Amino acid sequence: MSDAVKHECGIAMVRLLKPLDYYREKYGDAFWGLNKLYLLMEKQHNRGQEGAGMATVKLNARPGEEYIFRERAEGTGAIQEIFATVHRAIGDYRKLEPQTAAEQWPFMGEMYMGHLRYSTTGRSGVSYLHPFLRRNNWRSRNLSLAGNFNLTNVDEIMSYIVERGQHPRHNADTFIILEQLGYLLDEEVERLYCRFKDEGLSGQAINDAIEDNIAIENILREASALWDGGYVITGLTGSGDMFAFRDPQGIRPAFYYVSDEVIVVASERPVIQTVFDLQVKDVKELLPGQSMVVKRNGKITLSQIHQAECVTPCSFERIYFSRGSDCDIYQERKELGRLLTDVILKSVGYDIEHTIFSFIPNTAEIAYYGMMQGLEAWLDTQKSELICERKDSLTCGQIREILAKQIRTEKLAIKDIKLRTFIAEGNSRNDLAAHVYDTTYGTVREGIDSIVVIDDSIVRGTTLRQSIIKMLCRQKPKRIVIVSSSPQIRYPDCYGIDMSRMSEFIAFHAAVSLLKDRGMEYVIDDVYKKSKAQIDLPKEQVVNYVKEVYAPFTDEEIADKIAYLITPKDCLSEIKVVYQSIGNLHQACPAHQGDWYFSGNYPTPGGNRLVNRAFVDWYENMGRDFKDRK
Repeated sequence: MSDAVKHECGIAMVRLLKPLDYYREKYGDAFWGLNKLYLLMEKQHNRGQEGAGMATVKLNARPGEEYIFRERAEGTGAIQEIFATVHRAIGDYRKLEPQTAAEQWPFMGEMYMGHLRYSTTGRSGVSYLHPFLRRNNWRSRNLSLAGNFNLTNVDEIMSYIVERGQHPRHNADTFIILEQLGYLLDEEVERLYCRFKDEGLSGQAINDAIEDNIAIENILREASALWDGGYVITGLTGSGDMFAFRDPQGIRPAFYYVSDEVIVVASERPVIQTVFDLQVKDVKELLPGQSMVVKRNGKITLSQIHQAECVTPCSFERIYFSRGSDCDIYQERKELGRLLTDVILKSVGYDIEHTIFSFIPNTAEIAYYGMMQGLEAWLDTQKSELICERKDSLTCGQIREILAKQIRTEKLAIKDIKLRTFIAEGNSRNDLAAHVYDTTYGTVREGIDSIVVIDDSIVRGTTLRQSIIKMLCRQKPKRIVIVSSSPQIRYPDCYGIDMSRMSEFIAFHAAVSLLKDRGMEYVIDDVYKKSKAQIDLPKEQVVNYVKEVYAPFTDEEIADKIAYLITPKDCLSEIKVVYQSIGNLHQACPAHQGDWYFSGNYPTPGGNRLVNRAFVDWYENMGRDFKDRK
């Protein structure tokens, strides 16, 4: 993705099912579980570089000993900073108590939870980093929470829990979920206390009975009945319960592995495979609406908390966010590239002799391989048909000449360095930005060759206009074709990707420009009036009228206008933009049909409310020219 977009978060959980001495004896390492958590987090570093956090729970701490530990840090080096702090704490403790067993060292326990954060709310700081922690002097009422999620109806949940007498310290969704689950956990513990007290239990016996019988599934079911959004919520209780829970639409991903030694949960399958040296079949996917609960005794239960409905896993996970090393994602990204073969050939007039193919580093590389396979298959067909047509007249030399035809491919776009532009202003800043990418000179015949470069998605078009196209124009090609392996991004996301404003989308600007070109500004006014009238409606009644902004135009018309908008003024080459179709996206990623940012078809009611709000905000701020044009 040439335009940087913050996205998603990453979760990792490790539950050791044996005493720490078991891992020391078998693997020669008492830190085996802690090190696995570190690797799971590092392998998912792509999912969150604003900060990270980890938590540990000890199952067998004695009264008076700490049994919950947490560490968090900000910045791209947060993971290393956290684990350096953890190991220093362990080392300092061992200097003071050299004879203590590993079970007594700080941060050494049987339950580990890690989190990597990309904020999508604009809020930052250590206090917003997961895991969150709710403490209590009852071990069973302590709760540590982390997740990969974004809820669309935080205001509704906030009102609900305030009406019940709660008073969250913040209105961020993580704080509210923590308070909501914590309140229900308190209720559950209190219910069990009354039950077992009536049965005559007391002292440690009543504590043991409570901890053995806490129904985490019931807590999740009641709390999540209000949630609208995409989420994977994970948690640890002080008494030894571990849980992970996925939204009913399956928007956010979660995978797990179970053996007689360990239970693991992570956001991505290949991460678990790599860290634990597993085959694809060993790692399972947590199903939409499903929870996994591991009790203190290691018993694991999978429960359907809510029935799966409108299952639409995020397709951006397949296009861009998740690691391409996943066996299925790798093939899907290649197929996204291959399916563009016909439209790419059409864009260059089928003139492959005078066309060079490349990709925009680095996330589009897999789609590029698929594109090349598609082009090579097409060329092979052309060669074979030509030979068959002229088989009676061709000489050996002519056959060799036909077979020698190849798809021309070069490394044209190189991300040179991360230039600092914060001290520059205006045109100077733009000039510096133009040099973030560099090109390989001498590969393009001036005024003769066309260039085709594939990107995995185009969001704002800013990097294309200010850097990539300017860089490619230095070679003075006849034509530059920018290919997106994903469809046009037209609508905000509300489930964990930092794309929430209409002004961010080059496709939206293109549609608005076309409306102005054709004297159809009234469409903007009508959409605003309809959207504004819905502001106070329940989310279930809100309609996505923003679709009407795009309705008058074909995909090709919008793509052509995008090409115009991203063409630098001093560029003499023809610029074209080619997009994947939504139909081809579904063909390439059949199990991940979530396409709301392309189609506007949101899987939950909160999505329509968000796009409605985003358009109203745009119109009342940046869209004033439509109201005041007369």
